[in-house]
Amino acid sequence: MSGGIAIVLARGGSVRLPRKNILDIGGRPMLAWSVQAALDSGCFERVLVSTDDPEIAAVARQHGAEVPFLRTSAADDRSTSSEATRVALLQAEAHWNTRFAVVAQFMANCPLRTAADVRAAMNAFESRSAPAQISCFRFGWMNPWWAATLDANGGPQYLFPETRMKRSQDLPALYCPSGALWLARRNAFLEVGSFYAPGHVMEPMDWMSAMDIDDESDLRMARACMLMRGDD
Repeated sequence: MSGGIAIVLARGGSVRLPRKNILDIGGRPMLAWSVQAALDSGCFERVLVSTDDPEIAAVARQHGAEVPFLRTSAADDRSTSSEATRVALLQAEAHWNTRFAVVAQFMANCPLRTAADVRAAMNAFESRSAPAQISCFRFGWMNPWWAATLDANGGPQYLFPETRMKRSQDLPALYCPSGALWLARRNAFLEVGSFYAPGHVMEPMDWMSAMDIDDESDLRMARACMLMRGDD
């Protein structure tokens, strides 16, 4: 069994932000940032872009990723990311006639996660015995302890009524999963078919690094964050 494989998921279809995985952000196609983070981290034997789209495949190769095949299934908007990664992993193992000890899933629409973030996450994963690890970020000013649904007249139904009058500094920290970087041990991942394997853990990263881009407003915010961080 060989080392780890990084699988960058970048399918061609996107309803809310068409062709988002190759849109320009910071002077590069969006997926290029994930490829660079995986390559520069030095954590993986292979960096594979899994896509069903020939144009995306060509862009990925231009930026250093391996794309020896197109995704054969799990390429529509109803498929989960774990399903897509499972298909890509099995394709990769058949293509290279090997088994990878660790599989890492990178979402191409999380371009702000850096090589340093990847190394930190991998170090945390290797220090534990958990079957899988999911990236997350700590909620900040958008405090979910005060979350509410609204009826037609604007009346609130508080999800946590017991905490709605408490100060944020008096409440425990809450964390949100991010698609930036999910890690799993191969056998555990294939047995369950998901990174949400029993006993999985979560590993926090900076909220900017964890950002997912799904629509135009997300894209504008990510571009602003890149300028603020000085990414180049």
